[in-house]
Amino acid sequence: MNDQKKMFSTRISNRLQKELKHLSVDTEKSISKLTEEAIQDLLKKYKKKEKKSV
Repeated sequence: MNDQKKMFSTRISNRLQKELKHLSVDTEKSISKLTEEAIQDLLKKYKKKEKKSV
């Protein structure tokens, strides 16, 4: 797997951004790490759904 990082930009609500900042402080993880973790979880979730429907 290629571990090179690329810039990824998106817009989220002010409320979500604020919650994410708090989570970052609470977990001592960067927002970037948390975002990558969330995307990985989302991809796993949808891969499981695809397998169920096959």
